[in-house]
Amino acid sequence: MRLWHVDLIAFLPKGQLLSQWRELNSIFAKEDNHILINYIYEYPKEDLFIYTEMVIGEMKKRGYQIRTFEKMNKYFEELGAVEAKTPFKQHHNKEYLEICFYNLKEKYIRGQKDYDADKYHQLCMFVNNNQL
Repeated sequence: MRLWHVDLIAFLPKGQLLSQWRELNSIFAKEDNHILINYIYEYPKEDLFIYTEMVIGEMKKRGYQIRTFEKMNKYFEELGAVEAKTPFKQHHNKEYLEICFYNLKEKYIRGQKDYDADKYHQLCMFVNNNQL
């Protein structure tokens, strides 16, 4: 279980993006505890909401169908207005960006079927521009 670095959502292959939505729904349903995501509970729910909206936005941009928002709506039902900000700012730092990049790089090198060269090269350009 992993929440990909917020800046890499647009560069995720289809499999990782769809899995991200499933993982978010698992958090909404059970408030999962896992070593790779426990940090999210140190932040206000607004951070998770903003992150979720970013994942949904990317899915819609790519034309993916989202069947239900039921778990999400219930999880955030008491949340008031949310101010735009970068979520999980202390944890989604440069080091975490690097960790996520190398994870995605390995998926590309190993031939993940839904990870085309164009998407991978866009990721590399983004990472190079951010001087990893």
